[in-house]
Amino acid sequence: MNAIELLLQRQSTPVLTEPAPTEADLATLLSAGMRVPDHGGLKPWHFHVITGQGLQRLSDIYVEATTINMASQTGLIEGANIDEQALNEKMAKVAKKPFRAPMIIVISTQYVEHNKVPLQEQLITAGCCAHSMQMAAFSLGYGAMWRTGGFAYNETVKQGLGLEAGNDIAGFLYIGTPSKICNTKPAKSYQDKVTYWQ
Repeated sequence: MNAIELLLQRQSTPVLTEPAPTEADLATLLSAGMRVPDHGGLKPWHFHVITGQGLQRLSDIYVEATTINMASQTGLIEGANIDEQALNEKMAKVAKKPFRAPMIIVISTQYVEHNKVPLQEQLITAGCCAHSMQMAAFSLGYGAMWRTGGFAYNETVKQGLGLEAGNDIAGFLYIGTPSKICNTKPAKSYQDKVTYWQ
């Protein structure tokens, strides 16, 4: 598969299983992440590679974050009735989230104060890291899914991962082997998304 075919055929793969990328393939993914456009050469990103027992640690952080969030919500409503069964089901679902793939790479920012490179631009370049690693995974025959959701914006999750205050999570890149062959999604038309100035 050449580079253009990769760009035109890439798609997210939500159902993933073992094996995860090998050590050599992981090095390729991380190297691809380091090759992104980077104004000022600041490298304003960080990667957490999570596998094995690390997935359980991330699961524990998700459960803690959900518990804190629910406590703050129900605390605002005095006398709120809590459906124990629904709560248990919700927590079980939250706890399973990290196990949707054998490897997760969390891409976060490490913002650098710079008078010519605003933080928004640094966040975009961290997002480019996620995209580049997903493309590299796809080219190596793995499946990958770039996820965000509420946990990407949750302070408990950020603290659990050791992010310094003020930094952001650009995404959770779930990587593994596709557990089934997915139909290729139809191409999206660009016609109504382009304005030509000639």
